[in-house]
Amino acid sequence: MLSFFKKKAAKSEEAANGKTMKAYLTGKVIPIEEVNDGVFSAKIMGDGIAIIPENEVLTAPADGEITVVMDGSFHAVGMRLDNGVEVLLHIGVDTVGMNGEGFKPYVTVGDKVKTGDNLIGFSKSAIAAHGLRDVTMLIVTNGDECPPVKLMSGMDAVAGETVVAQM
Repeated sequence: MLSFFKKKAAKSEEAANGKTMKAYLTGKVIPIEEVNDGVFSAKIMGDGIAIIPENEVLTAPADGEITVVMDGSFHAVGMRLDNGVEVLLHIGVDTVGMNGEGFKPYVTVGDKVKTGDNLIGFSKSAIAAHGLRDVTMLIVTNGDECPPVKLMSGMDAVAGETVVAQM
């Protein structure tokens, strides 16, 4: 029984020390190569994963600081994690053209966030009404400058709980 508590404490410590990223949405985690957009699937912006969301609130994958909120469109947010890894979280494919319709930002540049904090609310139905997909990407944008990041996919994830990357 004590070993169970030690393992649970070790997992909590890993998250607190910036050694993991948690799912930023609830849904199916897929490899970035399966995203139907050449910029993401070819890893032009960096390596990553994608989640086909079941919920409509994008959350912080780890502790860090908000570095970018796409002004006007609110379809993407950038973060610098406490361990120096920089990520871009991008809701949907071609959603920039929605000009903010169906998106509600909960953060601004400079905000400090914790794992699981709400970043952006979005409407799956508004995205679908524009004929777009709501698959949501997490891209490591400074992969050449940060510690190695092991991305995981091929599972169903729960936002704020399921580990999707180890650093």
